[in-house]
Amino acid sequence: MIRFVTSNRGKFVEAQSLIEDLVQADLGYTEIQADTLEEVVLFGMRELSSRLDSAFIIEDAGLFIEALNGFPGVYSAYVQRTIGNSGILKLMEGIENRAASFRSVVGFSAPGMEPVLFKGELHGRIGFEERGTGGFGYDPIFEVDGRTLAEMELEEKNMISHRGRSMKALKRWLESR
Repeated sequence: MIRFVTSNRGKFVEAQSLIEDLVQADLGYTEIQADTLEEVVLFGMRELSSRLDSAFIIEDAGLFIEALNGFPGVYSAYVQRTIGNSGILKLMEGIENRAASFRSVVGFSAPGMEPVLFKGELHGRIGFEERGTGGFGYDPIFEVDGRTLAEMELEEKNMISHRGRSMKALKRWLESR
């Protein structure tokens, strides 16, 4: 059993569909303001390692929009809570370059070992409106090949998504041990 420390049920459901041995643990930890997702994950892992005596993972992800110099990036969760998808669409009004990427960093830790990081990235674009009812967060405005992530079934999304890629990398690593 591996604890997935997250309060985000959507993240947990996506991850558990790929790694069955996960159990959600809504324990809370400090998410520092940093320049990279890796820094955020490593800080959280150090804090949780002092509180947990079992294997666990945490994940941080961000939406990086090219025309906005990578914004919201590491601040994606905060921006989603404060201005949401409609705020991002408003910021993108009149902007032709709609290229964006989702990035995910998963950290794994177990007693007596150094943390290990796994990364995933998905390139796409910001749409012009929200579409679809699946997924969560920015999924209704993030398009890949003309469809938003919110228009995809979970299995399809996990095949291509940033989180799917980082979780699959973790799974391969766990299976090789």
